Amino acid sequence: MTHVDVKGPCKAPIEIQLDGTIKAPPKPEDVGGDQLLRIGYVNALTISGKGVIDGQGSYAWKQNDCSKNTKCKLFGMMCIRDSSLGDGSRQVLVQNVKCGPGHGISIGSLGKYKEEESVDGITVKGCTLKGTTNGVRIKTWPNEPGTITVTNMRFEDITMDNVMNPIIIDQEYCPWNQCSKQNPSKIKISKVIIKDIKGTSGTKEGIILACSSGVPCEGVEISNVDLTFKGAPVIATCSNVKPKITGKAPACTAPSTKKE
Repeated sequence: MTHVDVKGPCKAPIEIQLDGTIKAPPKPEDVGGDQLLRIGYVNALTISGKGVIDGQGSYAWKQNDCSKNTKCKLFGMMCIRDSSLGDGSRQVLVQNVKCGPGHGISIGSLGKYKEEESVDGITVKGCTLKGTTNGVRIKTWPNEPGTITVTNMRFEDITMDNVMNPIIIDQEYCPWNQCSKQNPSKIKISKVIIKDIKGTSGTKEGIILACSSGVPCEGVEISNVDLTFKGAPVIATCSNVKPKITGKAPACTAPSTKKE
């Protein structure tokens, strides 16, 4: 198959079922575009099936010296776009996904650009994360112009297996110290439900809620979180948020100082 661009608007809901194999042309130049399959401007999209998308990547490896360049390394990452739901995402369900290694499942990063669109209605449920550097995460940039909202987030029935930072809201996201933290993030996060999370953490801080001092998080609910680190219950660190905690879950302690 060569480049296919599925572009809306289309009448929702739409379901794509993949049960066979979609194979890219052997020569990268024959794909006909930057992507093999692109889907855009579509609401209520469901992709299901047990099929395979074979990009035939080994043919592209010959296009540069990456395989011979010792400074170029491949990091194993297997997850939802490894795995970030960006601005403008609405009414998205991520269900029954096994993820790892990699970065986990993230909303964002958000707020870096003024023209970004708000995020609403993301549900992640029935998933298993193993050996990831984060579990479920919402991340926004400080000191940037974006002023969108993030609301109606739901993370439930998730199993963590030696996951670093299993549950994290990071509104001071600044990788490699490439930004200033002079001003807080302008992204408003509200209505976040975190429930029925179990397993093992690779860090003592199993829950990190580092919200913006400018627009504190609201409506955060934590219920039935059973995570352990080296056999002991994890702790929760919170700043600029007063979560509602029910069932078995760690109470908030001192503000988090851990940022990645």
